[in-house]
Amino acid sequence: MRSMPPPPLPLLCSSAFVFLLLLLCRPLGANGRRSTPPAASPASPPGAPVGQPVQLTAAAVNGTVASANGAATGIPAVVIEVERQPHLRRVLIAAIVLSSFAGVMIVLAALYAFLLWRRSRHALVDSKDTQSIDTARIAFVPMLNSFNSYKTTKKGAATMMDYTSLEAATGKFSESSVLGVGGFGCVYKASFDGGFTAAVKRFGGETHDCEKEFENELDLLRRFRHPNIVSLVGFCIHEGNRFIVYELMENGSLDSQLHGSSHGSALSWHIRMKIALDTARGLEYLHEHCNPPIIHRDLKSSNILLDSDFNAKISDFGLAVASGNHSKGNIKLSGTMGYVAPEYLLDGKLTEKSDVYAFGVVLLELLLGRKPVEKTAQSQCQSIVTWAMPQLTDRSKLPNIIDPMIKNTMDLKHLYQVAAVAVLCVQPEPSYRPLITDVLHSLVPLVPMELGGTLRISPESPCTTQKHSPC
Repeated sequence: MRSMPPPPLPLLCSSAFVFLLLLLCRPLGANGRRSTPPAASPASPPGAPVGQPVQLTAAAVNGTVASANGAATGIPAVVIEVERQPHLRRVLIAAIVLSSFAGVMIVLAALYAFLLWRRSRHALVDSKDTQSIDTARIAFVPMLNSFNSYKTTKKGAATMMDYTSLEAATGKFSESSVLGVGGFGCVYKASFDGGFTAAVKRFGGETHDCEKEFENELDLLRRFRHPNIVSLVGFCIHEGNRFIVYELMENGSLDSQLHGSSHGSALSWHIRMKIALDTARGLEYLHEHCNPPIIHRDLKSSNILLDSDFNAKISDFGLAVASGNHSKGNIKLSGTMGYVAPEYLLDGKLTEKSDVYAFGVVLLELLLGRKPVEKTAQSQCQSIVTWAMPQLTDRSKLPNIIDPMIKNTMDLKHLYQVAAVAVLCVQPEPSYRPLITDVLHSLVPLVPMELGGTLRISPESPCTTQKHSPC
């Protein structure tokens, strides 16, 4: 039941005070009537009581009045009553008391109004604090929400999901539901009631690093809103286990598409350029539109996810850091071999250009279809950058090292442009690498308009004549 509002005490007190003032301003006589002062008032006889009407009687009882010289005038006797104000002192005392009472009531009314104002202010502050805690520290909300509430909270804080619903949706985290395996644990496909599907990342172990990555990724994904950043659905904490639920990307990762059983057969030249463009847009959002800028620090093909239309989205922000909020001494060297920039690997220097280097390696994977690090005949490892760099700058050799799945399916002029961008991105010196915004502008003209770029495909394009590699 809704509580009744408090009575308007200040208004009542003000009305009572006005009434008292009107009452006090009205002059009263001894009998409550307005009196007319007498024209002449002889002195009271000795011994007359004070404050009582004085009656004057003529010397002659027969109705005549004695004159000043003792002669009878013949005028009928007149009895004169002089009305005094016997209650003046009492009225003044009452007025003082009532005025004091009114003053006290005004003070009490002001105090009452002040208490109401303080109470409403505290209620507003408490409401704001509660909202701030719910949105900024969602990892520690002491409540569980069902998955059905996701639709109503999608644009706000992430939904804390019930462990039972995750367990049921993943078949009790069965091996048949596994989508991928990483250093943190496994990613499972989850099918919820109503036909909704999602991906569930399970953080294994209770180490400090695992907990830190979980909180870092959850906090960042909660704030990101970009079509090329994977969307957060919810999270769960259960008996030391931590889970993050994402939107499901039907085509898996770029790594599984390029280096899996299909060997990139589903990725045409223009689809690969679209993936590169989408990835560049996601990085530009992190570097240029986040405040402070965010360095992903672990960009690689396995962290670039593809939906059913091969739209690319960046994922896995457990190692991401804010630009300028790190130094060689306060940040642990992390990353994946083959993607780590040389200045970060050798000197611990981390900037946005470190992400640009990793993007260049991904671009080489898209061009060459090779892994970032491969074993040689001497059982040694060789990076794709070391192997490809001498041939990327030679136009006569470049077409021969392209991934066989896309060989001869692109305009050579476009191939040379993409190779030039890749060479710039993987320069050893960070200052020689372009900004991701410059990379983005270089790729837009190479992607067809229907795929998000500005390229108009002509009928003579090699892509239109290749049946095995559709655009």
